[in-house]
Amino acid sequence: MERTTCCVVGGGPAGMMLGLLLARAGVEVTVLEKHRDFLRDFRGDTVHPSTLRLLDELGLGERFARLPSRRLGEMRMLIGGATVVAADFRRLPGRHKYIAMVPQWDFLDLLASAAAEEPSFTLRMGTPVTGLLTEGGRVTGVRYTAEDGSPAELAADLTVACDGRDSVVRRAAGLRPDWFEVPMDVWQVRVPARRGDGGASQNSRVFARFGGGQAAVTMDRGDYYQTSYLIAKGRDAELRSNDIQWLRDRLGGLFGWDSGVTEAIRSWDDVKLLDVTMGRLPRWYAHGLLCIGDAAHVMSPVGGVGVNLAVQDAVAAARILAGPLRGGAVGLRDLARVQRRRWLPMAVTQRSQRGEHEMLLRPALDGTLSGDRLPVPLRLLRRIPALRAVTAYVGGVGVRPEHAPPFARARR
Repeated sequence: MERTTCCVVGGGPAGMMLGLLLARAGVEVTVLEKHRDFLRDFRGDTVHPSTLRLLDELGLGERFARLPSRRLGEMRMLIGGATVVAADFRRLPGRHKYIAMVPQWDFLDLLASAAAEEPSFTLRMGTPVTGLLTEGGRVTGVRYTAEDGSPAELAADLTVACDGRDSVVRRAAGLRPDWFEVPMDVWQVRVPARRGDGGASQNSRVFARFGGGQAAVTMDRGDYYQTSYLIAKGRDAELRSNDIQWLRDRLGGLFGWDSGVTEAIRSWDDVKLLDVTMGRLPRWYAHGLLCIGDAAHVMSPVGGVGVNLAVQDAVAAARILAGPLRGGAVGLRDLARVQRRRWLPMAVTQRSQRGEHEMLLRPALDGTLSGDRLPVPLRLLRRIPALRAVTAYVGGVGVRPEHAPPFARARR
């Protein structure tokens, strides 16, 4: 049987960042990713200021700057006839006063190429994990399907689940999240940008529209709009019984798009459903196992913060666990330290998201949200511009942001 010191399950942002950092600490680490490449639509493409600073600390800032990207300086929404700037990132301290909009596959390729420079790092694509190895109540590694389709096993001193909201590892370990009620699911579509809308500017815009019992957000990605249309929870099948023109008309009415734009939605096959869930594990770990990112705390898509929380989890885990992994003795106390470190940022963010669900999204979907009767927090944001810096900091930097561990910082 093959062996590694740390087996990371899932090659998303958390898994790739953790693999890179542990490898820079000299820990033998193997990342198993079920897909054969990183190319998937409708993944989190927002890289927040805290992550941009982290990339600088890792010596990857210049490489990241060469990726195709756009910059979001503020988050703006239209509620009925009232415009609200929800966050102004241009008011943030530090070098990065924006959210970078970068295709996630480019971000992951960057992390993978940097990690590949470390001799103790291994990435295996096309290798889905199917179960866990256990001995005496301790997780001792994973079972997986090799790229050629054969069953295989990998023993590890520590297994880290970074395999997302539907985590196979979490389920195999018998860990059960506590779930929160959410008011919506999300349809995700792409439509082409109209001539002159994208241009060569690096600046990006987010348009959020609420009115008439509808809610949608679209991100200007230059040559297309990446659009999320919110529907009431559980109504996907019912609403898909309409002709696709029904959705075209609703999006066109919200965003002022003509038929030349909306007809790019050819059929319901172009409309992808995100079944929104939100919850968290009371305990993120077991003997020989740690869950981080969405495997530990499933986030709402509100604010696009899930990727960045997952990256921050990976940084904390690497800093806390690198020493014990090198010493060959990772105990429950070490794993508990990771959860304690990251619990407050996660809990504050989920509390904020649940507040937005109840203040904004549920009323928008049931038709009771009006630009004439804005919720008090939104009225304050309109009247007191300085508050937009607070919301930008909470959303873009967050509570207890993590810095690169000394062993992983750029070599000079």
